[in-house]
Amino acid sequence: MKSVPTKNHVIGAALFAAAMALPSYHSVFAEAAPEKGIVAFKYLNYQDSQPDQDRIKVNAYSTSVMMPFAGNWSVSTSYTYDSLSGASPRRHDTFDTIAGASKMSEERNAGDLNFTRYLDKGSITFGTSYSEESDYISRGYSLQRSFLTIDNNTTVTIGGSYNTDTINAWKKEVYGRSKKVYAGLIGVSKVLTKKDIVQLNIGFSRGKGYFSDPYKEGEDGTLDPRPKERNITTLLTRWNHHFDSSDGTARVSYRYYTDSYDISAHTLGVEYVQPLPYRLTITPAVRYSSQTAAYFYVPKASFNPLADPSKPYSYDERLSAFGALTLGVKVEKKIAADWTVDVKYEQYEQRGAWCMTGNGDSGLQPFRFRNIQLGISRQL
Repeated sequence: MKSVPTKNHVIGAALFAAAMALPSYHSVFAEAAPEKGIVAFKYLNYQDSQPDQDRIKVNAYSTSVMMPFAGNWSVSTSYTYDSLSGASPRRHDTFDTIAGASKMSEERNAGDLNFTRYLDKGSITFGTSYSEESDYISRGYSLQRSFLTIDNNTTVTIGGSYNTDTINAWKKEVYGRSKKVYAGLIGVSKVLTKKDIVQLNIGFSRGKGYFSDPYKEGEDGTLDPRPKERNITTLLTRWNHHFDSSDGTARVSYRYYTDSYDISAHTLGVEYVQPLPYRLTITPAVRYSSQTAAYFYVPKASFNPLADPSKPYSYDERLSAFGALTLGVKVEKKIAADWTVDVKYEQYEQRGAWCMTGNGDSGLQPFRFRNIQLGISRQL
C-alpha cells in the first residue's frame, strides 16, 4: 500500500519486485512463528523504451532481513536504493507538436520495518515505511490482523494503512505540496482440497491532495492539472492448483480495478511453478491487462491549446486506454542447504490498439520495458 513517487511512475511496478526482496518463509496458513530467520539481497536492472528512443534506466539494490525473537514474535526490515536516469516519454505522435522528452536523473532511498506477533489462531503485524528522493518524501504506517478458523483451512485478513507524501518539485509552484492516502484490505484465503487454494481480496483507498505530475507539461506549455481526490477500489482473486503428475503448481489470478478517474482495468495472470532435477525450479509467466481512459485524458485527436486550465486534463499515457502484455520467466536454484539463488526476466509492451474495448489512443507511441532481477537468500 505504498505510494509511488510522481516522477518515478514508470518504474514503480518494477521496483516493487526489488523492494520486496524477502522470500516467503511460511505459508499464508502457517500462523506459527518462524523457526529460522532469513536474509536476502536482490539487484534489479530496468530499461524502458519507445520507438527510436531509449528512455529510463534504473539500477536498484535491495536487502531484507527477517528474524524471529521472543518466541512468538518476528521482525522484518528492508532497505532499497535505486538510481534512475533517462528521458520522459513522448506522449502524442505528431510531426509538428511533439511533447519533447526531457532528461532526468534521480536517486531514491527507501526502507520499512515490520513487527509480527503470532497468536494461537492468527497474527497481527505493525509496519512503517519511509522513502526519500530529492523532490519527494513518503511516509507510511500499516496494521494487519489475520484470523485462522478452527479447522485451519481458512484465513481472514483485515488491514489498513496511511501514507503521507510531500512533493518538492523544482517548479516553485508545486513546492511543498502534499498528498494523503488511507487504504484498507479485507481478504479470505481457503484450502479447498489437498491440491487447491483460493484467495479473494477486496482493497480500497481514499486519497486527497496533489495528484498531478509536475514533470508532465502538456503540448500547450501548461502543467498537468488533475483532480485533488482519487478513490480506488480493487478486487483480486487467486487460485493455486497442484499437479501430482508433474509436482508442478499453476497459479491463476484476476484483478479488477476501478477509480474516481473513471478508469476501469482488468488484469489476468497465469504462471506455472515446475521443480526440476538438480534442485532447480522454473516459473514461466504471462500477464495481460487492459484499461479504459480517465475522463480528463486528452487524446491526440482532441488536443486543444485553448482548453480551460482550471479544469482537470492530462496528456499522461498512463491515463489513456491501452492494453499490455507481460512475458516473464524465473529460475531458482538451491545451491546449499540454506542458500538459494534466483534470476528473473520480464518483457512488457503496451499499445493503445491492444485495449480490450478497442478505444485506445492511436496517437500514442508503443511503450516497452524489460527488467532483469538477480537474487540470493540464506536461512539463518
